[in-house]
Order: sequence, then C-alpha cells, then structure tokens
Amino acid sequence: MSHSTAEVLVGGCVLAGALGFGLYAMQVTGLSAAPQGYDLHASFRSLEGVSVGTDVRLAGVKVGSVTDIALNPETYRADTTVQIRDDVLIPDDSAILVASEGLLGGNYVELSPGGSPFFYGAGDRITDTQSAVSLISLLMAFVGGSPE
Repeated sequence: MSHSTAEVLVGGCVLAGALGFGLYAMQVTGLSAAPQGYDLHASFRSLEGVSVGTDVRLAGVKVGSVTDIALNPETYRADTTVQIRDDVLIPDDSAILVASEGLLGGNYVELSPGGSPFFYGAGDRITDTQSAVSLISLLMAFVGGSPE
C-alpha cells in the first residue's frame, strides 16, 4: 500500500508543478482567459513584418497587441485590430504606425499620442496611419539614385 501511496503523492506533486508552471507562463506572456482591454481598428497600406500577437507600444512601453489582421478586398489595405490595456487612454487625434526595432530587429506597432482632451473608446477607428517602410525599397532607391 505504501508503494502506491508514494506514487500518487509524486504524481500529485508533478501535476501541481505543471499547473503552476502553466499559470506562470500565462502571466508572463500576457495570455488570459478573458480579454483585458479595448479594441481599436486601423487600416494600413502595408503591414510588412507585423502579425497577430505583435506588440503595440507607446513611448517604448508595451500597452497592447495586434489581435486581428485581414485584407480588405475593396481597398486592398490591411484592416487591423489592436487591443489596448484598459488603464491606457489614447487621445482621439493620435497616430498609429509600423516601426522597426532596428536594422536587424523586427517590426512593432507604435502609438504616437496627440494632444486632444478626448479619448478613443472601444471599437473606434484610428484614421492617421503610417505603413511599414520596406528596407529593400529604400536600398534600391539609394543604389539606383534619383534622377535630377
């Protein structure tokens, strides 16, 4: 009997450890069962380097993430949904842009706050957008030069 009791205790400890690790991983990565924020929508000409789960930053601090990207078949633009933390209020004259972490870094979405005393609410659309700048296009323009 003591042999099977020891096995049950060890199994229970392993299971408790696995559950604890899972909860810790969810907290660190920001995953949760219930959404904790509000959605904003934007339409970009190009979202190169951005995918679902990409960080949304304000002044370099993560304040949300990209939750949905879809091609609009009428405008051929990337319709994007971002989720912003509830405790972060974004002025309604703010811009949203695709920024790069550096020459070899990835892209992220940056919020550039305006000065309005009014704020975006859940489901609002940000109309001031700036798309990703293609590094290849910049290099080609530099190498090719511009005729003047």
